[in-house]
Amino acid sequence: MSTRIRLRRVGRKAIPLYRIVVSDRTSPRDGRFIEILGTYDPRQKENDKKVVVNVDKAKQWLANGATPSQTVEALLKRAGVISA
Repeated sequence: MSTRIRLRRVGRKAIPLYRIVVSDRTSPRDGRFIEILGTYDPRQKENDKKVVVNVDKAKQWLANGATPSQTVEALLKRAGVISA
């Protein structure tokens, strides 16, 4: 099973809110997932509150071979999980 770290939209209309999740590569964007790693709120004013990630879980999944999407990779770099 190949896993992917990606965003899952949970916000209402015109109020985007995303969860950073680990899911199977073939499952749909808002479909089944394995684990929640954090949240991303693009509407937050403060940069440190936009991305909230469980760093230990994220590093563990990356070490086990999960590949992040391009957007999640940028968010993980911002959160300090992946070195730039």
